[in-house]
Amino acid sequence: MSIRLLITDDHSVVRKGLRTLMEDEADIEIVGEATDGDEAIEMIPVLNPNVLLLDITMPRMSGMEVAKVVTRLYPQVQILIFSMHHNPDYILKAVQNGAAGYLLKDTNEEEIVRAVRVVATGDLYYPSAASSIIIRNLVLPNLPRPAEDTTASANQSGSIWKKLTPREDQILTCLTEGLSSREIAERFSISPNTVANQRASIMKKAGVKNMVELIRLALKK
Repeated sequence: MSIRLLITDDHSVVRKGLRTLMEDEADIEIVGEATDGDEAIEMIPVLNPNVLLLDITMPRMSGMEVAKVVTRLYPQVQILIFSMHHNPDYILKAVQNGAAGYLLKDTNEEEIVRAVRVVATGDLYYPSAASSIIIRNLVLPNLPRPAEDTTASANQSGSIWKKLTPREDQILTCLTEGLSSREIAERFSISPNTVANQRASIMKKAGVKNMVELIRLALKK
């Protein structure tokens, strides 16, 4: 089954370049192009894309506003931000608004295609620099250090990590270091799908719903 991609950018040159790039990929089908956020939101229920490749700076509705709406109305659509801004505020806002990935417009062609494939599987794609910003700003500052931390709660936390297999423990360590699923797969010579399955197992055992909660809990440990 091919990946259904909707490109949203107000610059025709960018849209044309992305279409030219993706046309050679047998598993990616460009189902449409939107010139602004309002048009993208109108096209989603009609075209049923898997991935929305989304610019941030657009007329009428910004990419961040679009991401927030799409995450709420169409959670099955994976959002990949494609921006010229390498700004921590933009990266953090993308995470908070539900984006599955963030790429800069000077990213090489191979990585753009890889990112589309990764987010289409439901995985996250944030390059190492972006991952570091996310961990530093969304995870570390919010680590709770309650005075009433009891022995019972410490034992409960410890019991969570005892449930992990040795490989899951290794993968968790890599996640806290900001490595992507692809980088983890290469490190241990396993497939990205195996990494995704292991990550889902870790989250289930830890009783968390997303990666930010998991990393926060692991760093607290």
